Parts: sequence; C-alpha cells; structure tokens
Amino acid sequence: MQFRQQALSKLQSPEELDLPVRFARPQGWLVLGVTVIVMAAACFWAMTGSVSSTLSAPGILTHTQGSYVLQSPVAGQVTGVLAKQGQTLAANAPLLQVRTEHGNRIVRTIAAGRVTTLTAAIGAVVTTGADVASVERVGAANNPLTVLLFVSGDSGSAVPAGARVDLTVRSVPAQQYGVLRGRVAVVGRAPQTRQQISAFLGDSQLGEQFSKHGRPLAVLVRLDRSSATKSGYRWSSAEGPPYAIDSMTLATGSIHLADQHPIDWLLP
Repeated sequence: MQFRQQALSKLQSPEELDLPVRFARPQGWLVLGVTVIVMAAACFWAMTGSVSSTLSAPGILTHTQGSYVLQSPVAGQVTGVLAKQGQTLAANAPLLQVRTEHGNRIVRTIAAGRVTTLTAAIGAVVTTGADVASVERVGAANNPLTVLLFVSGDSGSAVPAGARVDLTVRSVPAQQYGVLRGRVAVVGRAPQTRQQISAFLGDSQLGEQFSKHGRPLAVLVRLDRSSATKSGYRWSSAEGPPYAIDSMTLATGSIHLADQHPIDWLLP
C-alpha cells in the first residue's frame, strides 16, 4: 500500500512533467557514429576491394620434351661407362660397354638429351631390360627451361592460364637471391598417374613423390626471361643467383589465383 501511494503521488506532481527525456548521452552518439562509419567502410571495401589468394604446389624444372629411361638391350657385365652424368649426348651416342656371351656390346642412347641419372657402374651386372640411365630430351642447347607443377586434382580447376607464379628453387637460397618468376602456360585436363609422371620425368621416385597425395594435375609454367641475370631468367632480386640453374631441379611454386571481392564469399 505504501508503494502504491508513492506512485500515485509521483504521477500527480506537475513539477516533473517539463523535464526533458534523455535518450542517449553524447558519448553514446559518438560510439554510434563511429560504428556506422566503420560498417559503411566495410561494406564499401567488400564490394570494391579485392583479396588475392595463392596455391602452393611442388614441381620440378625441366624441358617440355620430357625424359626417357634407357634400358639395356643385352645382359652382361658393364666394362665401360662412356658418358658422364650431366653430359649432353646426341642420338645413338655410346653410353655403356657391356661384356656378353657373344662379346662386347655398346648400349646407346635412343634420342638426343642430357644424362640426368646414370645407374650402371663398371663391374655391375645388368639384365636385358634393366634401367641403366635416365636421359632428358633437349632439342637444342638454348632451349628454355620450364617448370612442371603438380597441383591436387581438387584445386586444379581454380588455376587460370596466365596466373603469376613465384618459384622457390631448391638449389638457390631464396633469402639471398629471391624467387624465380613465371606464369601459368597450360593446365592439364586429366589427373596424372604415378606411372605417367615417372615415364615423363624418367624417374620412378619422382613419380611416387609427386603422386603420394593422389593423382595430381600437371601445370606447365613458362619462366620469365631476362638478359640482366646470369641464369637468363627473371628473379625477385635484381640479379638473381650468379650461376645457371639446371633442369631436373626440384622447386616449389606459389600460384597467384584470381582476385576476388570479399562480398563474393557471402553470395551463393
């Protein structure tokens, strides 16, 4: 009863009817104004701004002709190694001398190229069809290098032709000489099997390494040329490494995908 009387007396008192009603303090208006400005700026950036994403993939420096595995056509003991690893040979060039039951036989290259792996040594016994070397096909000495990246099949469709690629080459310290520059030339249409990768690169271990997470898509990267560097290619540093880079060198590529507006992530 006491509270009811106090409420009635408060309603009947005319002196409080002319007091202004305060909806918000000045500090509240300031906070509200800042919030509106921030939200407007965020909406503007979401519609007009862009965010770039990258895709990392392992790869290798090579020539577009690929490699082949040279197999011994005869069985016997190797008595002579007639070429060195890294040497460039012509087609039908002598590579090994093998002593067989019918005398010495010469194992020759199938096509011109650079010997990247030489597995046979003097004294080794080889059988018919045994792998004795890997030879990278090189059409001419000045043929430019390319990079073959192996992207997971799920991500391959997001790689556009012409995309910029930064390549970290295993034989070149990136902190000192930077990364190699290039652009996506071709994106493979079908995933590659371990056997296909091994056959193209002429190395079964590389085929297993690049396919250990599934069947990847092959992405061919053309390197940017430059006459101002020793290697003949463009680097993120001014001069790049003071030496040439060789094919069959492992690398890691960072592919710059197409820029997207942040609002695209919210739209179906």
